[in-house]
Amino acid sequence: MSDRHFPVRPNLEQLKHQAKDLLREMGRAAPGTKLAEAQHALARSYGLPSWPRLVLACRMTDAIWRDDVNEVRALAMKYPALLVEDARGVKGNWGPPMSYAANLGRDRIIVMLRNLGANDVQFAFERACLQGKIATARTLHAMGGQPVAGSVMGPSETLNPDGLALLLELGAELVDSLGDPRMPVACMLQTYVRHPSGKHACLEIVAQRGVALPDTPPMAVHRGRIDLVEAHWRRDPAIVTQTFAHEEIFPPALGCSSNRSFALTGMPLHGGTLLHMHGFRGDGDRTMVAGARRRRERQGCDRR
Repeated sequence: MSDRHFPVRPNLEQLKHQAKDLLREMGRAAPGTKLAEAQHALARSYGLPSWPRLVLACRMTDAIWRDDVNEVRALAMKYPALLVEDARGVKGNWGPPMSYAANLGRDRIIVMLRNLGANDVQFAFERACLQGKIATARTLHAMGGQPVAGSVMGPSETLNPDGLALLLELGAELVDSLGDPRMPVACMLQTYVRHPSGKHACLEIVAQRGVALPDTPPMAVHRGRIDLVEAHWRRDPAIVTQTFAHEEIFPPALGCSSNRSFALTGMPLHGGTLLHMHGFRGDGDRTMVAGARRRRERQGCDRR
């Protein structure tokens, strides 16, 4: 097993420096160690079989980032195994070169690799949806990529409304891979991603699709709906200082886990206020809650 994470976009020059640093360390314990030995050890520590394979991974991923169709073609034709191996040379979420290119919206590279025999169309399609690369996703859909059970979990995790909307347009169901209709919303609420406007838009999409979101102050903040926050204040101004339990912020009825460690917020929100939700998750404008209260006070609507 590797003991280091190979970057999504590895930098060959930095890795060469790392190999030289490792050579010095190894040389202290075993004088006479060669650079090639240190390079091999470094590659293995990242989970790659050899230094030459690490170099290939760097060249392939860099060419895709630069949208260098000719370089990608030359590498794929010289080393055909690269068409099916992960572009980084290690198993990961970004996949083989065609899927890796889909993450970045590199349509010319995708078409070229498909013509060379790349067959990871479905995975590439789902990665394009997850990243919100809509034109790329449509290209891959024309190649055969289809929404399947659980496809919506990708953009739900990344809080990408464009990808979610496209999948629903193409006939995807709002369910996870096991058919559970609660999980997409649970994922939106408890994901590690910080993208407030994306979350607001995703939640509005599912609400328009008939998902019943609870009418609570925490959900109003999740949705970025200042009108709903104001409506709650109108009924009870005390919510500005009210604290909320984990289950009120992450409702079990929507599939959210009661295990507080599963809410990947970075900090636990149990016992927090609406402004704590703001500070930890960045939901909506930073002053949404405070601004709503000030407007109610100016209008004389706060009950005393």
